[in-house]
Amino acid sequence: MAKTKPSKKNLSVREPRGTLKNLDRVLPDRPNSKKPSEPKESAEGLLARSSALLQTAQAEEALPLALRALKRLRKEASGLSLQLLPALSLIAEINLELGDADEARNYFLQASQLDPDGLISELQGGGVEKFLWLAQLSEEGGQDSVSWYEKAITVLRNESSRTIDTALKAQKSKKLATALCSVIEIYMTDLSWEADAEPRCESLITEAMLIAPDTPEALQTLANVRISQERVDEAKKALADSLELWKDLPSGNESVPDFPTRISLARLLMEVEMENDAMEVLERLVEEDDTSVEAWYLGGWCSYLTAERSKISRSTATNSAGTDCAEDAVFKAMLMSSRGWLRNSLRLYDLQDYEDDRLRDHALELVRDLDDALGDAKEEEDEEREAGEEVWESDTENEDHEMDGT
Repeated sequence: MAKTKPSKKNLSVREPRGTLKNLDRVLPDRPNSKKPSEPKESAEGLLARSSALLQTAQAEEALPLALRALKRLRKEASGLSLQLLPALSLIAEINLELGDADEARNYFLQASQLDPDGLISELQGGGVEKFLWLAQLSEEGGQDSVSWYEKAITVLRNESSRTIDTALKAQKSKKLATALCSVIEIYMTDLSWEADAEPRCESLITEAMLIAPDTPEALQTLANVRISQERVDEAKKALADSLELWKDLPSGNESVPDFPTRISLARLLMEVEMENDAMEVLERLVEEDDTSVEAWYLGGWCSYLTAERSKISRSTATNSAGTDCAEDAVFKAMLMSSRGWLRNSLRLYDLQDYEDDRLRDHALELVRDLDDALGDAKEEEDEEREAGEEVWESDTENEDHEMDGT
């Protein structure tokens, strides 16, 4: 018997899962998909993040944040406003770190327009630093640099006179002395033709020594002034005093002068025939940075000068007592040391596309003279340097014996 066909009224139609009617039962509850917009980060927050990145050597990441902050502040402020100072100063510092001197100068100039007398607190982006940097970054140099330094000096004099805290006062005085010494350097180079150059230098160094007598920079500058006045003994004493302040301190100590200052010190020491001291400074410099073209060049030149002086004394001794084999060996080692340092300098010069034609030409001239004296054999440079180190140790011992009268 066949099954009866069910009637339509008894047929139950089941809705498939997922239809609109059952969607609320199929899908889990969800929050409203339209989230409230997050508040924009404040300009102060952007600057704080940018500053933190700069402090951790992330200048490239810091720059966009600082620029965004400046853009936001410009919208909020009307025209030039003191609110812009922190951003302008920070962007200038970031560009310095990135090596873009033109952009740094541009932002420092804008900051100086807002704080022309340096009266705004450093915490608000003001203060003296922009004037010091503008002096160094000046495209004109000379009198323009002096004008910026004079602005900085005025601010520092006022701040130092108002400061009660001993440590902070010493810090301000050191910075003031450094600025005074920088002006002296300009008057001894770019503005040396000025009629009042010498009396101005004397006045400035007197002030620097009064406020910061125990700073290496002030003593070095004093030595430089005395050399120009042909007062060599006074220059030697100032250089010895400067060196004594930091020579036994580790390289990371804040009392150790920066690399360029010590390069200048080595030149001054060589100028007054204090080659042993100069070589100690230069050996320490290449230990800290073995890519410095100038340090290697000065080391080679210093060794060369010592060898030349030794040659003169050997010539005098030969006339009276004949030659000594040990002295000959020491003299040859000096020459090898000089050539090794100079070759290192020239190799680095080419690798770095260094731009100082006078340095290169002088180094090449010295190497040619040394090749003539030693022969053009290609000794290993590390052997030449090792020979040089033995020479300086030997020289020091000899000087000690001479002083002891032995």
